[in-house]
Amino acid sequence: MYGKVKTMKRIGILGVASLLSVALAGAQTGAPGAAKSGASSTAAGAGSHDPAEPLTGRPHPKILPRPFGAITRQSIDEKSMRKLIHDEVSCGTRLTLSSLTDAKRGIGCGRDFVVARMNEIAKDSGGKLQVVVDKFESKSERTGPNPIPLENIYAILPGTDEKLAKTVYIVVGDYDSRPSDVMDPNADAPGADDDASGTAVSVECARLLSSPSANGHGKFGKFRGTIIFGVLSGEEQGLLGAYRLLDWVKEQGYTVGAMMDNDIVGADTAPGGPHRVRVFSGNGEIEDADSPARELARAIEEIDGRSAIRMIFRQDRYGRGGDHFPFYKAGLPGVRFTEPLEDYNHQHQTPRTENGVEYGDFEKYLNFAFMGNVARDNAEVLRQLAMAPSAPTNVKLTGAVTPDAKVSWAAEDDPERAGFEILWRETTEARWSVFDFAEAARKSVLKGVSTDNHFFAVRSVGKNGARSIAVIAEAERRAPPLPTAPKQ
Repeated sequence: MYGKVKTMKRIGILGVASLLSVALAGAQTGAPGAAKSGASSTAAGAGSHDPAEPLTGRPHPKILPRPFGAITRQSIDEKSMRKLIHDEVSCGTRLTLSSLTDAKRGIGCGRDFVVARMNEIAKDSGGKLQVVVDKFESKSERTGPNPIPLENIYAILPGTDEKLAKTVYIVVGDYDSRPSDVMDPNADAPGADDDASGTAVSVECARLLSSPSANGHGKFGKFRGTIIFGVLSGEEQGLLGAYRLLDWVKEQGYTVGAMMDNDIVGADTAPGGPHRVRVFSGNGEIEDADSPARELARAIEEIDGRSAIRMIFRQDRYGRGGDHFPFYKAGLPGVRFTEPLEDYNHQHQTPRTENGVEYGDFEKYLNFAFMGNVARDNAEVLRQLAMAPSAPTNVKLTGAVTPDAKVSWAAEDDPERAGFEILWRETTEARWSVFDFAEAARKSVLKGVSTDNHFFAVRSVGKNGARSIAVIAEAERRAPPLPTAPKQ
């Protein structure tokens, strides 16, 4: 939800996107830690502290370039994002407990602006985009004793592949806001950054990826999976809209391929910007660092580039929560986008001035150049993931107490898949490298590679160059022998 970070200056991402993709892919053909093989390792002498793996004969896999036709930064419509945020702020408050029926003030006012904009985009899409207003009831300690009515808005872009259309890639913002007192429906709560900014990002992604008139749409490629552009309610009251969305996608029979929450993505005021957006991901319970959420974060960074994305290996900001949390806790790939550094004077505050300090979440504190970057970053990730083959399943690591690691996996037949990348990394390394490429699902023997020194994963690669999210290879577990009680 919040942030500003001192980082490398953002490069014109899409101007060099294809070059970055090829460069990153090329860099990934090497072993983690740039390990040298054979004689060259020996020649390094005292500079090499560890034996290279494998000692000889490391594979040199082919690396397919990333999909062509990347979304350009120039295609982002900052003007329409500004207007939507201005409209949302004009509602005075969008607290979940405020009026659902007043057209000029309250949560219903905010809903109406979002639905109207989504319907405009759906019309421009030629009927491809389907807008759903999901009405439900929920309650929490922040709603009072009884369930209250809420409404989520989903714009659905159906996938074109019969087998993959039930896999959904989700981007969301939330349209509710809050003052200092989260139970006060009467106080002003403009909520420009938290989270009209995330709402604007999700809606702009819908425009970019659904409209034939969008710049470069003809080059975007075929979206095999379904994309859902969500604008959720009840976030400040306990992630109520997110829990409902999770239930809703299950009711529709969808499998979640990725869920990206954009919450507080509109400000970047530190000198030297624009800076990188933060992407938070929890570590899960597999080997301390490899939940599906973490693999999604790595995929986001690889697609958008390190100059655009700052991975934060934490489920969320300390002591905070967001709409990705229900998905993460369900073992699904859910992450959170948040601005580089948070200014707490301009979030969760009733507008006022005290001791010469202005409090309140107003439009004037937003940075639309940064917000446009975030919209492009989200849209490009959605584009590439929706173009990709399904991820492999049943990925396993065996070979303990042997000289070779053995990675196996399964996958359904797919004529549009080129094959699979077998990934590895040092246990202390944040990012994957490509160890080898396989054209079919199988058991692959990594000769001379210890099972102990690395993590391993597999991902699918389409003929179009789009990659699925990586799936960690789960190691077989052997319980150590335990002492037995002596006979009496």
